[in-house]
Order: sequence, then structure tokens, then C-alpha cells
Amino acid sequence: MHKHLRTTLATTAAAALTGGLLTLAATPATAADSMHVPQADFNGDGIGDVGFSAWGAYVNGKARAGQFVVLYGTTGGVSSAKRSVISQNSTGTPDAAEAGDTFGSEHAYADFNKDGYDDVAVSAPWEDVNGNADSGTVTVLWGSASGITGRGVLVPNPAPSANDQWGKNLAAGDFDGDGRADLAVGNTSNVVQVYRGGITATGTAGRGRSSFKAPIRSGGTARGPINLTAGDVNGDKRTDLIVDGYETTSDYGWNHNYYVPGTSTGLNVAAAKSLRPGTITGIGDINGDGFGDIVSGWDADTREPDGTPVPYSGKGGKVWITYGSASGPGTVTGITQDSAGVPDAGENTDGFGFELDLGDINGDGFQDLAISSAGESAGDDADTGAVTVLYGSRSGLRTTGAQLFTQNTAGVPGENEDKDYFGYDVKLDDLTGDGRADLIVGSAENAGDGTVTFLRSGGAKITTTGARVVTPYAVGVSLADKPMFGANMAD
Repeated sequence: MHKHLRTTLATTAAAALTGGLLTLAATPATAADSMHVPQADFNGDGIGDVGFSAWGAYVNGKARAGQFVVLYGTTGGVSSAKRSVISQNSTGTPDAAEAGDTFGSEHAYADFNKDGYDDVAVSAPWEDVNGNADSGTVTVLWGSASGITGRGVLVPNPAPSANDQWGKNLAAGDFDGDGRADLAVGNTSNVVQVYRGGITATGTAGRGRSSFKAPIRSGGTARGPINLTAGDVNGDKRTDLIVDGYETTSDYGWNHNYYVPGTSTGLNVAAAKSLRPGTITGIGDINGDGFGDIVSGWDADTREPDGTPVPYSGKGGKVWITYGSASGPGTVTGITQDSAGVPDAGENTDGFGFELDLGDINGDGFQDLAISSAGESAGDDADTGAVTVLYGSRSGLRTTGAQLFTQNTAGVPGENEDKDYFGYDVKLDDLTGDGRADLIVGSAENAGDGTVTFLRSGGAKITTTGARVVTPYAVGVSLADKPMFGANMAD
């Protein structure tokens, strides 16, 4: 019996798409933090850019060496025309591409060297280091007027060992409020390393490195944090951290999440507070009160295979919203596909809450929410996937005016097919420079090749006018294996 409840959706997808590299695809992406970094701007042109993984890509014949892809925003949105495709073989990038490194698996962006351009930390968690198998590496790629070019620096693992998968989780923020970006790095234990005060040209922390032990299960099948998400929940201008992990007490080891507040001396795990479960988390100000609201997707079904009820779950998945306050996490409410006004209906294995992201689509000052149901089936198309958009308001998240997108929605490129997993990741960012967030949807199209679909804001809501799809072939990513192009968006 599988006791760690990251639903069967991701594991099934992993088996189908990677030929047995189960743990990587079973690890969800990190949702964006719209409270400290609204969107990436790698080339400093004032328009948001989107970066994402192609962790399964061949590089010079090396299977699953991995690549990191950036699509640069323009007034017309993103397309394959303006892009960067970076591997460990790119000029200026430290190290070299090797089979199974999975470079580009995880990412976190911020201006780490304070030069006015966003940089991005990119991990290769399956990279071997000094004879240690799957020890993992983290590389910071510098932004510039030309965007992400490959120029970067390795951030050294303080204690490399086998099966660390160092960098399997990354989050960036200003945890101590000193005005410089910090980087949190997770691995297969429950110890999170924090690089404070930016990253120097030699890969060291500008103001030193610290660590804390998160109150989650460590090692074994738990494999440390599921996700790290940064954002200012209590409004004190210091970034807080949400640690998604597994509880240490239950025989089932169900998901359990914690809020760790930022302080003048950094993250304070002694003041951690327990949260509702979720294997993917985002932070954004849904009700416009100046506090970051914590949104967690708990895409588990209501019962274990043996009939044991799953705590805090809903049929087909559930999304929990914990509203922020001056004292941190406050009022909690939950939404499922069976909630009034939410399109569709809950069905087992829909995966509602598999991925999510926040952004202001209509420019009203309230963060809106995109929710993936990557396991949604429609007619004869199993696991084709769907994305729901809900809008924020002064009273919180509302379901009136909700939208539902599939590849069969009029104007959306492509069509529903088995195991597309449309919504394998989602992102809400302003990619046209009009002050309103557009929707990016990743999929596992074509049995793991993957695609990225761009749906722009029409001013009041997401529209399919001018919708386009970007394929790995269009940007030069090899289809020799299954690159999983767009499976994880940078945050």
C-alpha cells in the first residue's frame, strides 16, 4: 500500500512518460509567489517572462540531461520567436551535461546580485557529485539585457552525499527583510539550507548560510519537503516560507504543511504553525487586504485504497485557502469542483488542485487563482486535463464568473486526448505588459513531449483570442526521448 498520498495521477504519469523515473515526475512543481516576486523579468524590459523545465531533454545524445527554457514577454505575449534554451553545455554555464542530470527540474527567480535583472536558480537534483550518486547541484543563471544567456555560477552543496537530490526544492525571497534576495534549498532530508543576502559571483551567500530543520518527515519514502513556497503572509515586509511535507506521526504519513515566518534574523522555525494539507502551494493577496493568502492544492481523493478516509480531502481533490493576517495564517475555507459556481463536478482521480497559481487577471487589485485538474477525463479521453480560473474580491475568492478551459474549449489550440494532462503546470503572469496576468498552461502532450499554451487576459477575464501553443520542436528541444517540456514553471 502506498502510504504517502501524492495521488496516483503523478505516479501514473511518471510511469507512462519516463520509463520508470517515478520520483521526479511525482514531485509537483512549486507554485508562484506573487507577494515578493510578481513575475520574472530576466531582460529588464518591464514585461514579464516565463521560464520552465524540459528536464527530460536529450543534450548532445545524453538522455535526460535536461534543459531550462525561457519565453520572453512582448506586447503580443510569448511565443517561440523570442526565447533562450539553456543546458549545462551552454556557453558560460558551469559543469557539463550528463545523462540523467535532469537539469532544469526546479527553479526560483530573484535578483540575486542586485543588478536590476532577475536571475534564476536552476537545479539538477539527479546529478552525481564527487562519486555521490544523485547528490544534486544548483546553478544560478544571471539575467542581463539579453535575458538568460547561460552565464552562471554553481552554488555549492555544503555537505554532498549520495541520494541527497540537493535542489529538489527551491524558493527565493527576502526572509530577513534586508533588501537582498535569499535562496532556500531543500533535499531529501527535512533540513532546509538558506543562502542569505544574495548570491556572489563565486556562488557563495552574500551574508552567510544558515539552516533549519522543518517539522516534517525526513528521508525514506518521504524524501524531505514536497515543496517550498515563499511569500509575505503577515504583511511585515519579510518573506515567510511554506513547507509542504509529510507528517511524522500517522502510519499513513499524510501530507502536512507548515508556515515558517520570516524575522529580522531570518526564518524562525520555532514559531512555525500547522496548516491544512496540500502538495502544491501558492501565496497571493486574494482579498486585497495587504496580507498574503496561502492557497494549497490537496489533489488526493477522499479515501485510501483500503477505504481509510483521507483527512481534509474532497472528491477529486480540494483547494484550501488560508487567509493571511498580521499574526500569520488566519481564516480557512475550502473549495472543490462540487462547490457552488465551480464548473464541472468532482470525480475520483480528477486531481483538482494538482497545480495552481495566482495573479491579477483583470487589474482590480485582487489576486485571481488558476487551478489545474490534470487528471480530468472528458468523454472517452482519460486524463486529458482541465484548468479552472476563479476570481478574487474584497470578500475573498469568489466562484461567480468562474472559467473552465480544456483543449476542446473553443479557441484553445489542440484537442482533448488521452493522458495529455493539460494543466501539468499553470502560471498567471503579465506577459504582455498591460498590467494584467495572462495564463500559461503546461501539458504532457504526445506521451511526454509536452507543450506550453498561452491564453491572454482580455482585460476582464482570460480569453482564447490570440491563443497559441509553443512546442519543444519549435524552440529546438530534442524529441529523442520525453523532454516533459513545460512540466514545471519557474517561480
